[in-house]
Amino acid sequence: MNLDISTSMKNILVALFLSISFLHAQVSTPKYTVSEVPKKMSVKTKKQRFYYLLVPPIEKVYKELDLQYKQVKQELQDNNASIRSEKIIRLKKEYKVSSDDDLLKALKPHPRSIALAQAAMESAWGTSRFIREANNVFGMWSSNVKDNRIAADEKRGGTRTIWLRKFDSIEDSVRAYYKTLARGKTYKEFRDVKMATDDVYLMVSKLDKYSERGEEYTKELASMIRYNKLTKYDQKEENE
Repeated sequence: MNLDISTSMKNILVALFLSISFLHAQVSTPKYTVSEVPKKMSVKTKKQRFYYLLVPPIEKVYKELDLQYKQVKQELQDNNASIRSEKIIRLKKEYKVSSDDDLLKALKPHPRSIALAQAAMESAWGTSRFIREANNVFGMWSSNVKDNRIAADEKRGGTRTIWLRKFDSIEDSVRAYYKTLARGKTYKEFRDVKMATDDVYLMVSKLDKYSERGEEYTKELASMIRYNKLTKYDQKEENE
């Protein structure tokens, strides 16, 4: 009788161990990776993979930036204009602005739907060589020889090498992208509109300088947001 109980307990423990091992493997092994693109993916699978890889880092960076924006906004409201903390002074220098209003325009993150649409377009839904080899989601160029970067396959004008930045992670790429739109003189009108309205389609219309395709690029972005219902990722803001 004791032998039977002992054997039964061993069987239970073995089964439990196998179950835990299986669950651990499921948790520790990612469903998709950036560097590996499954062959012969359906459109549905390609988009599933893209959202799996891009939604979490965009969500994380957005929340970080939004929290910083709200904290700075509160600090600016609480303090006299003549009293500015070292943090505010540092941020103005970092974002290349001089006024409080321009700092807030720079710090306020634009909607997730726009980031996702640009990520999808610039990385061919997460399958381009630049995202696979350099974690470069948004096709960000590099003109600094000190940057960690990779060369594009095609040369500009047939002779000049085009360099793209190489990032340590997708999250780093997302963070650099947000900062580019927050600091560049090219995107001043975009920041003005972002501050004045929640209309993502109006914001997108001011991103014509992001691509050499100009207005055609912004129309495709708007269409991508609408067709894929990407504004659902912005609805989270209402509950935060």
